[in-house]
Amino acid sequence: MKVVIADDSMLIREGLIRLLAEAGVEVAGTAEDAEGLLREVALSAPDAAIVDIKMPPTHSDEGLTAARRIRTSHPQVCVLVLSQYLESNYAHRLLAEAPGRVGYLLKDRVRDVAVLRDALDRLAAGECVIDPAIVARLMTKRRDANPLDSLSEREREVLALLAEGRSNRAIAERLGLSTRTLETHVRQVFLKLGLLESAEDHRRVLAVLTYLRTDRSSLGWRTRDKDGPTPGE
Repeated sequence: MKVVIADDSMLIREGLIRLLAEAGVEVAGTAEDAEGLLREVALSAPDAAIVDIKMPPTHSDEGLTAARRIRTSHPQVCVLVLSQYLESNYAHRLLAEAPGRVGYLLKDRVRDVAVLRDALDRLAAGECVIDPAIVARLMTKRRDANPLDSLSEREREVLALLAEGRSNRAIAERLGLSTRTLETHVRQVFLKLGLLESAEDHRRVLAVLTYLRTDRSSLGWRTRDKDGPTPGE
């Protein structure tokens, strides 16, 4: 089996190379960011890619986005997300479009290279491999949980202003943010609400619909006066 590894930590990359070599797995290339990962996949045509979620430049979800791109452009390549973050939202995003040949394991629970090799073999066979801790989180997650619970106070302010039909530029000016920072907040709102990129759906509209359909009183939100301050101002 031939794999490529993407992780911004040199120690993790080198450690995985040695462990996988012991398990008879060839490492065809490594990368420290998502763009480098995509180049390595295109050049070396591996059987699998081992990907961290948070990588440069923003350390948000570049690895997850790259994983989805690999599954779309190189469907023959398995993707194993190896992360320190136990986030059910990430698992939902990873499995939403192509649940076969993808996996999500937690770094601190992979204590034996045999576990890693077994996961890669199962992915190659078309299975889905998800860490038991993540499965437990998904199973116990309350179905009636408020979808806005996961948003930070600033992200809630952004969503409230989106619901008013304001543009990104207007929201940035209102909150005293740069346009780039505002765009990062908007992406995080989409991510935390589980809104994936789609040609058929408009994520901005779906986020507003989620806001309008949700009882915000339980979150302690103040009702904004038309010309009054936003929460946190």
